[in-house]
Amino acid sequence: MKNIIVKNTYLDSFDKLFYNLEKISPLNDAKLLSANQSAANLIDLNLENISNDDMKKLLNGEILLNNSKPYSMAYAGHQFGSRVPQLGDGRAMNIGTINGWHLQLKGSGQTKYSRQGDGRAVLRSSIREYLMSEAMHGLGIPTTRALAINTSKHGVPREWKTEKGAVVLRLSQSWIRIGSFEFFYYNGGKESVQKLANYVIEENYPYLKDSETKYKDFYFELVDKSAKMVSLWQSVGFMHGVLNTDNTSVIGVTLDYGPFAFMDKFEKHNICNHTDSQGRYSYANQPSIIQWNLKVLAVTLQGIVAKEELDEINEMFMFLYTKYYYEQMSKKLGLVDGSNTNSHKLLDGLLDILEECEIDYTNFFYILSIYTSKDEVLELTLKKDILNTWFDKYNNICQEQDISKEERQEQMSKINPKYVLKNYMIQEAIDKANDDDFSLVEDLLKVAQNPYKNYEAMNKYVKNTPSELSNLRLSCSS
Repeated sequence: MKNIIVKNTYLDSFDKLFYNLEKISPLNDAKLLSANQSAANLIDLNLENISNDDMKKLLNGEILLNNSKPYSMAYAGHQFGSRVPQLGDGRAMNIGTINGWHLQLKGSGQTKYSRQGDGRAVLRSSIREYLMSEAMHGLGIPTTRALAINTSKHGVPREWKTEKGAVVLRLSQSWIRIGSFEFFYYNGGKESVQKLANYVIEENYPYLKDSETKYKDFYFELVDKSAKMVSLWQSVGFMHGVLNTDNTSVIGVTLDYGPFAFMDKFEKHNICNHTDSQGRYSYANQPSIIQWNLKVLAVTLQGIVAKEELDEINEMFMFLYTKYYYEQMSKKLGLVDGSNTNSHKLLDGLLDILEECEIDYTNFFYILSIYTSKDEVLELTLKKDILNTWFDKYNNICQEQDISKEERQEQMSKINPKYVLKNYMIQEAIDKANDDDFSLVEDLLKVAQNPYKNYEAMNKYVKNTPSELSNLRLSCSS
């Protein structure tokens, strides 16, 4: 593996105010839990040519890739709406760039920015991030990726107990966050912000670099990408849980998987993070919070773009989000015209019904994609009369379309997953992994990578989430 050469584009671009060189701290008795060829393909890595022991050593810091210089990045952020001037990679170390993908080890020990933390990640949170990164990619949602995960017998204290330490090797085309721009703005001013913007544009928006208005264009591109990303989150019932500005990417991808969840029974104002006492990051609030975070970014860019231009672009966010959301949801319902007002009313009414009838979000759309008899849809709730009234309206609109039911359902089956990785499913995999049984992690990884395919052995997960496990709240260390 030492023959693999990495670049250090971030180190080459900025001075030491914005990063710190680090030394990886290996876990005791580390063992490779899983490695993922789909993500490995991004950096032209064939896992068949690498032993499990070498992969384990790479994640554990016992092997360094050629030219690798582990470092942590400084950033700031607004956490639950309050500005925190100094944050940074407290438990992540960057180990180089290959094919434009930045490699990062999460859980590899203390860094300059760990503050009071130990720099470690526990097995449960690492499995959750490993699986969810690939699940989001399988659903076609922009995301960071996960290549491999180590477990260990290294004890890590968390929430009044000691857990197994773990490390995830994750990839992103950028680890720059809105919080990064905040740190550059408050610690370096206009010149530093401009330098960071040039770096992001060069790496991730190269088609803008020769534009006379490239910084304004970059902001618009990010607003557009972010609106599309969050519309996809909402369409599959995904909740991030902690959308601080330091957890918000400047390339419009899903970043930092903590107390996330997929919706079980539908609740518009569902909160999946138990520390979010005010519901700032509830499911319903995600679009407006992303827009708010983008306003924070606009503040940092005002030295290189006129405030009025940034404000005008930011005000477009909700228009773009609504457009993308209804387009996606119309596809989920098998409706041809996503801009049709009647389709919008039908969808809005459906969400009210799903909540009132406590219907499982994913299962509803899946059944709607395959039903042969209306009764199969009505069986999803005890309040059949309410759902039946909506279904008749839906059926009438469908009959006005110039496609058959079979064609419509074939299209719907390509956008409505049979499976999403709900938290109780991942918890089962975590429980097994704690007993050194990694089989369910591997099985769920396959499901995550193609959630539209049928897996006979996994069909128990198509049913509604058990009521006692539905819409649970998790902690940031989950």
